[in-house]
Amino acid sequence: MVRKADRLFQLVNLIRVHQPISADRLASRIGVSVRSIYRYIDDLSLSGIPIYGTAGVGYALDADYEMPALTLTRLELNALMLGVEMLTASADNDLGAAARTLLSKVSATIVHHQIEPGLAKVRALGAVPPATRRYLATLRKAIEGTQALSMTYTRLDGVVSHRVVFALGLFYWGGKWTVGCWCCAREGYRDFRVDRITALAASQQPLPDKAAFDLQAYMRHQANQWKLLTATDTTLSV
Repeated sequence: MVRKADRLFQLVNLIRVHQPISADRLASRIGVSVRSIYRYIDDLSLSGIPIYGTAGVGYALDADYEMPALTLTRLELNALMLGVEMLTASADNDLGAAARTLLSKVSATIVHHQIEPGLAKVRALGAVPPATRRYLATLRKAIEGTQALSMTYTRLDGVVSHRVVFALGLFYWGGKWTVGCWCCAREGYRDFRVDRITALAASQQPLPDKAAFDLQAYMRHQANQWKLLTATDTTLSV
């Protein structure tokens, strides 16, 4: 069961980020009734949180209000440290460094708890080899900038191909990274194991005029492919 204190913290944070925000939207985001939102607002106001509401507009916070110091449980700290270790061990250097910086910023605001050595008992084991990690930063930046890439790829059977792709998303499978792409040569979505990429460079290939592709479209395509595959397996098993 979610503690009332956690709901109140979530409520204040939602108002701070999305202000002004209506009671209906707050209720939908938190998963409670509008009547509960009204009660929570009253509780916060009585506790000194400067929330004010405008009819037909929604709730907002006083411009000078600052969130209180962050409080995390020991389990939440474990989760945070594990996430940082996983990124440090498996992502590119820039993303790993950003994760460590994030941890230091969070730890500087924590009250009532210290990040103790004992928390490191939960560890992310099995770092991704350098051969896999060397292209992760290039792929990530290409995804952020919708930059075409010229790629040389070696399949598991040894066949080498050269193609131009638009990377859409990186996926970590516990030791292996894959990249979902739009392949210009095949005019379709393709997946590639990052550790099988042997060369990668920026390309000046423009976005195809007829292609309306993005990560969401890629995910829908993958879901449909999975449905077709499982339907075929079911038919064969019968």
